[in-house]
Amino acid sequence: MSRVVAFGNQLVLVHVELRERLEDLRDNLDAVLAGDRTADLRAHCAAFCGAVTRHHTAEDDTGFPVLAAHHPELAPVLAELVADHRIVADALTRLADVLADPDPATVRSEVETLSALLETHFTYEERKIVAVLDDLTTSAGPEDAAALAATTRLDD
Repeated sequence: MSRVVAFGNQLVLVHVELRERLEDLRDNLDAVLAGDRTADLRAHCAAFCGAVTRHHTAEDDTGFPVLAAHHPELAPVLAELVADHRIVADALTRLADVLADPDPATVRSEVETLSALLETHFTYEERKIVAVLDDLTTSAGPEDAAALAATTRLDD
């Protein structure tokens, strides 16, 4: 019999993975700024930005509607998280734009801005919805469970 991992715990694990990928991006940035031209900053950024975008799209399209259906009192929290997703998407776009003709100070600033935005967002999301997701692990029907499972994993 396989052990069920609670959806909230899975969300935290996704955030841990994204934090680690962001740290890899920052390390790669440090290498590029130190003169290592073999470091491929654009590739690291594209992989990281794609993972964040997929995760947030899954939350907006599938996970948050399930949460709202089961917990309508979360509507203001979910609206704030969706708004955060738009802010993060804008920051990802700015980062991609500055990488087209990278100025080290500008790239560093955009990476640090993105890092701060994501850390604030992840912390807020974890504080507000992890317990609710954990409760839904055993009570959600098969369709809702599939939607939540898709939200709480990273597919590359």
